[in-house]
Amino acid sequence: MALRMAGYIIRTVETYKLPVYSSVIYLRPDAGRRDPGHYLQDRAKHRIFIEYQVLRLIEIDGSPILDRKPTGLIPFTPLMKRPAGVDAEEWLRRCVQTADSINVPNKPAYLGSLAVLGNLIYDSETISNIILEETMQQPSIIEYWTEKATIEARQQSALESTRKHIFEALALRLQPETAHTFKPALDAIDDLQHLEQLHRAAILAENVEDFRRALETNEN
Repeated sequence: MALRMAGYIIRTVETYKLPVYSSVIYLRPDAGRRDPGHYLQDRAKHRIFIEYQVLRLIEIDGSPILDRKPTGLIPFTPLMKRPAGVDAEEWLRRCVQTADSINVPNKPAYLGSLAVLGNLIYDSETISNIILEETMQQPSIIEYWTEKATIEARQQSALESTRKHIFEALALRLQPETAHTFKPALDAIDDLQHLEQLHRAAILAENVEDFRRALETNEN
């Protein structure tokens, strides 16, 4: 992440010639623990230091957010640090109650965004049950949540299918054992367009280095 952020920051400065204030926001509780918040090349006379802010939602106290009710932040509160003595399900319930109390134009979509984010750490059944128990949006939110789940399932299916096609192409063009070495890198890619580009590269690859270059080019 440090190297990626350094690249983003430098390209932004180069393009816009303006001050850059960069932050990385980690949603999952276990994400970003080792992010130093800077990129450092510590070589004599060639020192490079690029700093950015690291925000881990699990380290942000959620109670003050619920008290203030900022509309844009409430959907993120299930991922935030809950008060001592409050279990995960009770915390989610409080987050849902607060979200339901806020006057927004499209309440089902608003609660749906909380559900989608909450699904990073809570199972879908728990989220659905609490939303149904605590809100007056039952028919609408079920429809919204179901639609979201269907879209996500289709997207996930497309990703998995494209990865499978890449492995098949690599196995044919190269060796099955060689194709397997790229699995961790491909499994980490959640951009369908990116994977489709790599599928074309796998079909055209004459050797391992051809595909490795394509993978590195797309990463950059």
